[in-house]
Amino acid sequence: MATLLRIDSSASGDNSKSRQLTNEFVEAWLAKNPNGEVIVRDVNAEPLPHLTSETLGALFTPAEERSPEQQAIVAIGDGLIEELEAADVIAISAPMYNFGIPSTLKSYFDYIARAGRTFKYTENGPVGLVNKDAYLFVASGSFLAETAMDHQVPYLKTFLAFIGVNVKETFIAGGQALGEAGADAFIKAKSDIAAAL
Repeated sequence: MATLLRIDSSASGDNSKSRQLTNEFVEAWLAKNPNGEVIVRDVNAEPLPHLTSETLGALFTPAEERSPEQQAIVAIGDGLIEELEAADVIAISAPMYNFGIPSTLKSYFDYIARAGRTFKYTENGPVGLVNKDAYLFVASGSFLAETAMDHQVPYLKTFLAFIGVNVKETFIAGGQALGEAGADAFIKAKSDIAAAL
């Protein structure tokens, strides 16, 4: 049975354009995988703690020497990584907040970036170990894609490549605060999703 891991991060709930695009993708994916399972990880509804000195201390303490509190901290990332590893494909929805991704999604990335587990260092540089495909669904208030102010899509692609996740397609709904132009961009992104699967 195929498994899709859906990761949502918008704080806008049902009004979120990135979530609405992901809804389209999930519906199309389930039509092609009627016995498939969709696992939802909503980092807005269930935000993860940001990294602190205690978090790093727990991660760098040998497993056999960790206190119960440190074990609980490490277990958060362990569970997220296991969830990621179990998925066949990943769908990530991400709005642009102040030129970048939501801090809740950044926290998620901080927990799944684990040396020796999701990436490793080699003589030729870091190598990703996840080996999965992903689809990105992004939205922004204005049209910033492929400009110097876009720290959304380039960051997502850089991080995912770092852990070995291949971004197959990116669906962008820019201009969502700009009326008709944004509506047209959203409609185009939806049609692109239908054509991609």
